[in-house]
Amino acid sequence: MAFFMGIDIGSVSVKGVITRDGEQAAWHLVPSGGNYRTAVDELKKGLLEKAGLGEKDISVAVFTGHVSGNLAGESRTAADLRCCARGINRLFPQARMVIDIQGQSSQVIRLGESGRVVDFAVSEKCASGSGRFLEIIANVLQVRLEDIGPLSLKSENPVAFTTGCAVFGESEAISRVAEGIPKDDILAGVHRALAEKVAALAGRVGTGGVTAISGGGGLDTGLVREIEKKLGAELLVPEMPRLVNALGAAVMAAE
Repeated sequence: MAFFMGIDIGSVSVKGVITRDGEQAAWHLVPSGGNYRTAVDELKKGLLEKAGLGEKDISVAVFTGHVSGNLAGESRTAADLRCCARGINRLFPQARMVIDIQGQSSQVIRLGESGRVVDFAVSEKCASGSGRFLEIIANVLQVRLEDIGPLSLKSENPVAFTTGCAVFGESEAISRVAEGIPKDDILAGVHRALAEKVAALAGRVGTGGVTAISGGGGLDTGLVREIEKKLGAELLVPEMPRLVNALGAAVMAAE
């Protein structure tokens, strides 16, 4: 019996998965905070405790994500694109495209057989193309992140955001609040703007085929619905979308 570990170091949280004989044995998640090394240490401790294992029980560990090369030590590293592809392939073998919406960026990956990366497109270096934009607007509206999806679905008149910049988008949201525009309409407008960026990325790698979503954006039901409208297709949503890359890293560790 062999155990393998995958750790995904994200800008918002650090995620870990342990697999045993190809099946997920344990998972854990902690906030990244201000110190990635401390977060990784806390993550590993919690993950091993959940699995009832010690570090010596792990045959191979693979790190991915932010600064993974600096924190992996003697463990192996892998690009998050490849880990995302392999994780989705493990969950949804029929998927041929995955939309990965992370805290600092979004990416769309075209998949081949066995989770092979065929093509990909990554958002520009601006928060308006990532989950960070949702955090910014949620803070402006004083709404919890977990509530913005259901709230946005109540909208009847989504606001049109005229800027593609997160900074100006924040100012625009503040102006809409001052005008008395309902929060649900503002959130629906943000989802629509982000969905348009995702659809543009998808167009660069070729739309069509079964599509899945991963990353924190997969927890936002309003955003998922809006992307589905833009693509004209239903998305496959993992039970725990934030763990996809960590699962993919564990899959690669086993290989």
